[in-house]
Order: sequence, then C-alpha cells, then structure tokens
Amino acid sequence: MTTKRGNEPKAQEAGLDRRTLITGAGAAVVAAGMGAAQAGSGDRQRISVARRGRYETVELRQPGINVSAIQSRVKSVDLRNLRRTNRENLDHVLRLIDIAQGMPEEWGGGRLWGARQDLLCMHEFPIQGWQPWGRRELQRIAYELPGPESEAIGERARRYGCYISWGAYVRDPDWPGHILNLSVLTGPDGSIISKQWKARNILGLFGDSALIGTTVYDVLDRFVEMYGWDEVLPVARTDIGNIALTAVGLEPILYQALALKGAEILVMTVTGGSNADSAIATARANRFYTLGVGNSVTFDNLGFAEAAGIRGDGSVIVDPTGTVLAQTANHHEDIITARVPIADFRQSRRFPEVPMALLLPLFQQYEPAFKPNAFMEELPETYRDAGRLLRQRMEGG
Repeated sequence: MTTKRGNEPKAQEAGLDRRTLITGAGAAVVAAGMGAAQAGSGDRQRISVARRGRYETVELRQPGINVSAIQSRVKSVDLRNLRRTNRENLDHVLRLIDIAQGMPEEWGGGRLWGARQDLLCMHEFPIQGWQPWGRRELQRIAYELPGPESEAIGERARRYGCYISWGAYVRDPDWPGHILNLSVLTGPDGSIISKQWKARNILGLFGDSALIGTTVYDVLDRFVEMYGWDEVLPVARTDIGNIALTAVGLEPILYQALALKGAEILVMTVTGGSNADSAIATARANRFYTLGVGNSVTFDNLGFAEAAGIRGDGSVIVDPTGTVLAQTANHHEDIITARVPIADFRQSRRFPEVPMALLLPLFQQYEPAFKPNAFMEELPETYRDAGRLLRQRMEGG
C-alpha cells in the first residue's frame, strides 16, 4: 500500500474493554476516534482511522473521476419462475450499465454520448428486488459470490475499466443458515474487491416485525473474531479514492465513523428509503462526496404499488460542502453523473473534527435498548419471528 502526503496513521491504543466497545451505535465512533478497539492484541484489533486528519490511501490513477448514480427499478424476482425473472432483472441491470457508459448495444457498441464513467453506483437490491420473504425463500433467492451475477457485472467492469457498486442478498458457507445483506464493489479487473456487510438494521420501527437479513450488529462478536474490527465499518481504498458503501438509513453517527476512517466517497443505497435530503446533510456534515442512490418507480412489482416505497427528491450526487452536483428530475429510471476532482479534494480536505474528550464518557456509559449478537442465539425464520426476538431482547429476555 502506498501513501499520499501525510496520510498514513498507525492504530492508537485505547484503554477500553470489549464490553465498552459493543454497547451501542456510539461504539463505532468510540473505536474510530480512539484508533483501535482494545479487546486483545494483534491485527484483528487494529482499526485504520484518521489521526490528526491523516488517513490511509492508495495512489490515485488519475486526478479526477466521473461518477454515476443509476436510479433503477426494484422489481422483485418471482419465486414461481425464479431462474427466468432473475435473468431478466440481471439483463436489465447490465443494459443500464451500458447506457450509463454511453454504449448501449443498439448504438453499435461505440460511445456516441457522454464520457467514460469511473464509478457506477446502484441501489441495495437492483437484481433481486425486495419482498417480505422468509428465510426459506431467501435461501433460494440469495446469491453465492462469486457467482453468475457477480461474473456478469464483472465482465461489464472489465469492458469499461470501471468500478461498479451494487447490493444483494448473499449466502456464505462461513455463515450457514444466514442471509447476508451485502454491498459489493466490483473492480476494473472484474473481481470483487470489497464485500461490505450492512452494519445494522434499523430496529423497532416495523411494528410487530423486523428484518431477517444478517448484519454485523446481529453477529458482532463472531464477526470481529473472524474478520477484525477494521471490517466492522469497512472502507475500500482504491485508485479512484476511498469508497464506503452503506445500506443503513438514518444513522448519522455511522456515516461520521466512516468519515473518520478516511472515506472520501460514501454511497448510500437504501432501497425504498433513500432520501436526497439525507445525502445532502451527510455530505455537508462529514465533508466528503456522497451519492444517494434510490430506486425508481417500478411497474408490475409483486405486492407493491408503482411507487415501491420511494420518497424524497430522487437520487443525488453531492460535494463536501453539501452542494448538489447532479440530481434526478423525477422518480423514473434515470442516470445522473458528476465530475469529482478527487486529487484536489484529497490535498485540500478539511477533515471533520470530533471532540472525543467531550463525547467518550457519554458513549462509554450509554446503554442501548437493542444489544448486539441477537442472531448468534436464534435465526428468525420470518419477519414476525424477528419481531418477537427483538421484543424479547428489549425486555431483557
């Protein structure tokens, strides 16, 4: 790993015990602000975090990049004909990638419009869509990585020499029975360079139900044992900038923690919940580029009206001052692009300061209603099962 001017921190040692670091959402900021979670020793406890405004990077391949947000439908696969509908949705995504690059098949394969894009970003479930499926159904729907879908997206990334971010439900042999909610970053060589787990689900906001996709928070202790603290809130350090992907909505502390870890571009991808105002506020507060990628109106989607949960003012690309560089004009399928002067930004970035001396005592003593590791005790089969488990844990059961 190479380093830009003044941009290589070392993990600091913090006198915090393991219980302190897993007591709530504020723990992410505690860990990031102090430099390393102290739950033992070794690389698994190291966290790559900014120190005096300096953070880890790799050398940039070019001073400026073109980024695109693809606002696409969220048409769910049909379990009655899973193979066909999954293929149709994948083909639709591949076509949108071609359009974003200005090279749709019907134009003869040449770029007749626009510039080559270096980063294409899609929402949380662009291929599979979303339904309140149970675990049995999700086991059928979820992908293995690598697999046919990631290989097809990888072929497009190689063809265009670009990065592509996208989300999916995923099965992993290291996590039998679990359904992972992953944000995936595919690199220009066609390989998956970063698999970023959803950090946590919003809890307590769905009445008697709750989500059943496994997040980091649901299995925190085992996750840290397997991958280390640095992967709890991952940042992909690439030659077009430091990129973080999140499908977590309404979580400003989490976004700030990613900024402290050196994220320069944040991609927010909450299907059915992305909001332009949130992306603008996040960019301004954390002083990094932010893409809020929402889904479009979706026709003939199983169980949903055409709006499919969309809200806010569409998809946006925002600069570190909160200025909107590009925004969709409506909620139909659309693609927006903007130029990001990533080298100039890196050299002149005013890093967000967090007054840890003021905040740390509060975070150390805060007791959340929803403790981590729920899915280490039980894997709920349905949304109602998950809601029951949630209520039990709220009551201390």
